[in-house]
Amino acid sequence: MILADLPPPASLPGGYAPLAGAADELFAADGSLRPVWAPLLDWLGARPAEEIAVRIARGDQYLRDAGVYFRLYANDPGQEREWPLSHLPVLLSETDWAQICDGLTQRAELLEAVMADLYGPGTLVRDGHLPAGLVACNPHWLRPMVGIRPRSGHFLHHLAFEIGRSPDGSFFVLGDRTQAPSGAGFALENRMATTRMFSDFAPRSHVLRLAGFFRAFRAALEAQAGPGRRAAILSPGPSNDTYYEHTYIARYLGLMLLEGEDLIVRDGQAMVRTVTGLEPVGALWRRIDSEFADPLELNESSQIGTPGMIEALRARDLGLVNALGAGVLEVRAMMAFLPRISEVLTGAPLSLPNIATWWCGQPAERDFVLKNAARLMIGRALDAALPFATGAETALGPDDTAALAERLEREGADLVGQEAVTLSTTPALHEGRIVPRPMTLRIFAARTPDGWTFMPGGYARIGKSADTKALAMQAGGSVADVWVVADAPVPDDTLVPPEIVPRAKAGALPSRAAENLFWLGRYVERAEGAIRLIRAYHLRLAETADPADPRLQLLERYLSGQGLGLDQPVPEALPGLIGTARDSAAKVRDRFSPDAWSALNDLFKSAGRLTRKVGPGADAAHAMTVLLRKISGFSGLVHENMYHFMGWRFLSLGRAQERADAMLMLLTTFADPEATPGALEIAIEVGDSVMTHQRRYRFGPAHGTVLDLLVQDENNPRAVLSQVVQMRQHIAQLPHDPAEDRCTALDRALLTLDTDLRVARPEALDTETLIALRGRLYEVSDLLTARYLR
Repeated sequence: MILADLPPPASLPGGYAPLAGAADELFAADGSLRPVWAPLLDWLGARPAEEIAVRIARGDQYLRDAGVYFRLYANDPGQEREWPLSHLPVLLSETDWAQICDGLTQRAELLEAVMADLYGPGTLVRDGHLPAGLVACNPHWLRPMVGIRPRSGHFLHHLAFEIGRSPDGSFFVLGDRTQAPSGAGFALENRMATTRMFSDFAPRSHVLRLAGFFRAFRAALEAQAGPGRRAAILSPGPSNDTYYEHTYIARYLGLMLLEGEDLIVRDGQAMVRTVTGLEPVGALWRRIDSEFADPLELNESSQIGTPGMIEALRARDLGLVNALGAGVLEVRAMMAFLPRISEVLTGAPLSLPNIATWWCGQPAERDFVLKNAARLMIGRALDAALPFATGAETALGPDDTAALAERLEREGADLVGQEAVTLSTTPALHEGRIVPRPMTLRIFAARTPDGWTFMPGGYARIGKSADTKALAMQAGGSVADVWVVADAPVPDDTLVPPEIVPRAKAGALPSRAAENLFWLGRYVERAEGAIRLIRAYHLRLAETADPADPRLQLLERYLSGQGLGLDQPVPEALPGLIGTARDSAAKVRDRFSPDAWSALNDLFKSAGRLTRKVGPGADAAHAMTVLLRKISGFSGLVHENMYHFMGWRFLSLGRAQERADAMLMLLTTFADPEATPGALEIAIEVGDSVMTHQRRYRFGPAHGTVLDLLVQDENNPRAVLSQVVQMRQHIAQLPHDPAEDRCTALDRALLTLDTDLRVARPEALDTETLIALRGRLYEVSDLLTARYLR
């Protein structure tokens, strides 16, 4: 139905009809409109389609500006797609929400009990409630974890549940997420986007806030870490499909974002490598799969884990969210046994049932699946995928029962049959109309000292078509915000405490993050230098149109030596050089502003477009000027707006190191006495010092004036001495061991370099001296790396 023609909610909206056989969020089982939807439908119906389109664009623009993305499964950090927001929220009443929370609290405690038994006494297997083979063959069951009691006393701390609605209006569980559930951070961004779209409606709609959930979870995580120890998030890194969420949550909660290489285990104690040395860490919210956490005792090929992590767990020195091996609870086959286990362990059935599941490793269940194959989904027993996600490994039973019987006999222990559920539908906007789309809710739970608490809404998966199985975002599905609507106004709730708090101690900077910031500064400066050189070439080509001009040949040889051969007007290598900067920035997204990331991404895309579009000469020179403006905008955002903590200093050190080295390398060629006439003009142009030279010397460039201005002038931000002075200032503010001598090897190297640059006569700075100065700069870089970046 067209939004402008939306009728009053008391009547059935024309054009909107629930899918046959499916429960619907808009209408109850008796066909009546659920009251929780009435205010939103009234509000939508009172607005023209044009206004709704503007509001949708506002929400999408927020997500783009914030840099929210979902990564495709790929090793290239650039394989990102815009966050697929479904613009209408899903609405739940407080009554429905209470039913969900009660049922999932019971389920969370059941999963905790099963986990404790599987890695403890093993009574469920001993007493026949779980088949031994099903546990032993489960790739997520980790034998080294048996007998290790978690430091917190609990195995599970953060869970997610996929649930759907039955035709009678009740809810059921489609899947449990116990390994490293994702989506909580994205739920926050969903809420931010929908709040902007419904800015005049949402604040008065009695929607429960999300901040209280995160506040309680952060407090529990810090308590698990213990006094004087840090809590952190452990991420697989930028190639992970939900890496954006890891960086967002780290910023939102004020936690360090670590990767496996940031950690080291010494004598059973987990430590973080920081620029100030090793610092103890007490708790990790792990976002990596258990099998890759420790290459010593688990998957030896893992490059994202930390050797010795299990040793720290045995020593009960480290707490994890969740315990390693928790993925054993996610597999489909487990759902076949949980209903009975609930009665055994708690004396009560599951109040929120899961979909009916039959493990085909037992004769009776195998026969049942064979006889009822036409109405069952048959899939891999140890697959942790959603039970309704069809594909090569999951499908309705075949018509050929003989072939199925043979397969069940041969592979029965590896298969399950599951009830073929029809997902409930929810209203979604599609081309200006409201249409029903299949939906599941993802509910997040966190353990606190007072028990389990639940994020009130926040995240739903929405299908891209009427197909009730097309939900995965990798296959084109989308997500929606979920509003839990109260009957009365709800208080404001944020992470900000009501009282004034003292300024927190500056966070530790992991050595890996410092190294990436250092090289980000170097790569961006290197890219700027390349752009200036390419522009200098094309400006002269536009003047002479003679490729045989000695200045052009000199520039072409120099660019080729930098890997920037001019086989086309804008070398293919230029976007790659900018891409290396973006890769470094991607590894420190938690310390990077969304504006700076967007500017860097825009620079990368612009360079890629220009390699294919511009011609030689004036066109290419103008294109390089455009890129210079963009890279200067990025540098301004970073260096002027970034808080001057240690990370900023390493970024600035990288920039100064690269600028000084590039200038010396440039001058060894273009200030050489044997260089082509006009080379000195190129040097001061690439050094962005043409106007300064004219004002200071009042005549054309000479060997001595160029070296004085570009090497020894402390007030010239392009001069080598200026960079050395900046490096000394930054290093003076970095951590120093009080037990060390007042002047370290790094300090001495920079001090002597500073002094020699100041006392040297410009005419003495010949090519051999400039080359020797570059060697001393390499020494400074090596000393800096050895001291802070290892």
